Amino acid sequence: MKWINKYLSCRYEDGARGPEMFDCWGLVREARHLHMGKRLLPSWGHVRNTDPREFTRAYRAEAVHMEVCQPEHGAIAAVMRGHICVHVALVVQAGGRLKILEINPSRGARCLPLSQWKRDHNTVIYYRDRE
Repeated sequence: MKWINKYLSCRYEDGARGPEMFDCWGLVREARHLHMGKRLLPSWGHVRNTDPREFTRAYRAEAVHMEVCQPEHGAIAAVMRGHICVHVALVVQAGGRLKILEINPSRGARCLPLSQWKRDHNTVIYYRDRE
């Protein structure tokens, strides 16, 4: 899946929606739409990583249109701390394995095995679009 490489060279910027800079929502939003044929999610461009309550409000507004699932290609991975959503990423299938495509301010963009992602995050809820 060569398209993943495009995102791995992008830089993190809070509130960015591409094409060279993204925050975690911006990357998930664009990649699942352009490369997986999923519906284009709202921008939520005013939401910042530094405001977890607003981030969580946006997360909840989208979660009602989705269903909880097991990790699968195209699912959104929502990292939770209690009832607060602190990060989102995208589940992708690459090389016959499920991986996580993410971007964050400390590590930048990366694609890592799902097993490593699960070790790094205690509570993750996976979502897919309702059919």
